[in-house]
Amino acid sequence: MAVLILAARLTPSHAGYGTHTAIGLPDCAFLQRTGVPCPGCGMTTSFSWFVRGNLAASVYVQPMGALLAAVSCSAIWISMYVAVTGRPVYRLIALAPSELLFGLPLAVGLLAWAWKICIHLAGHDGW
Repeated sequence: MAVLILAARLTPSHAGYGTHTAIGLPDCAFLQRTGVPCPGCGMTTSFSWFVRGNLAASVYVQPMGALLAAVSCSAIWISMYVAVTGRPVYRLIALAPSELLFGLPLAVGLLAWAWKICIHLAGHDGW
């Protein structure tokens, strides 16, 4: 929940990346050195758009960031479910196939990075 609250307090960068610099973090060294965004470029911006309800901007800027923001929201609800029912969380996790828990996030992360590189190189990073 803290990550979502922090994202709500930040103003999303219209460049598509760099929102994290508002909390004192440095610019992406990978992007500066290679001219290509790192796998995490745009995550904070994506979270910031997500908490504002602009899902299209969140997905466009960094698809993996939008997925992780949705997972963060889900984690809040799952935590409340566990707190209210007293049931262990592994029961919920056991319902999901292992491919969904491991293979899909890896594939989405790689595709999201490829997307970020493509829109950056095309000069259409921002929203």
